[in-house]
Amino acid sequence: MYDALREKLIAKTHSLVMGDPKDEKTFVGPMISESESKRLAGWMDSAVAVGAKTVAGGKVDGTMFEATLLEGVKRDTDLYRKEAFGPVAILERFDDFDAVLATVNDSDFGLQAGVFTDSLAHAHRAWDELDVGGVVINDVPSFRVDNMPYGGVKDSGLGREGVRYAIEDMTEPRLMVMHETW
Repeated sequence: MYDALREKLIAKTHSLVMGDPKDEKTFVGPMISESESKRLAGWMDSAVAVGAKTVAGGKVDGTMFEATLLEGVKRDTDLYRKEAFGPVAILERFDDFDAVLATVNDSDFGLQAGVFTDSLAHAHRAWDELDVGGVVINDVPSFRVDNMPYGGVKDSGLGREGVRYAIEDMTEPRLMVMHETW
């Protein structure tokens, strides 16, 4: 399956329009700052320097960072070990689902995971075993709806975002304790 999926991902990545987020045709907007763009480009360049291969994208101009796919990223690189927070994805072939779950958990981070599978058993096992804030089955891990609890575990954060959690943050809970003495 890997080769067929790889080719579809490459074609889709090449079709993504980068530009002004106010333009409806834009899919990839700018990164939040030029320093963040440079950070991610540095991680990508370091990974490529030790053997990774860019198979789609990779161009960076100021805050604009083209959607990028890489293969062969070594597990000890920043690109593999840290949260990119940018339009970069790593492709990696696997044969053992349990080993993949262990690889995901072997991280200091755990925001969300996207698991693509046609196996309900794999979906449930991913939910049971992954140490992440959310497991999204058959969609990207950045999928969210405002009323969903969104957030991570480990070094990916504390607490959740979403309507309920925003209301709780803006609410001052109070307590009155009365000991009956009359």
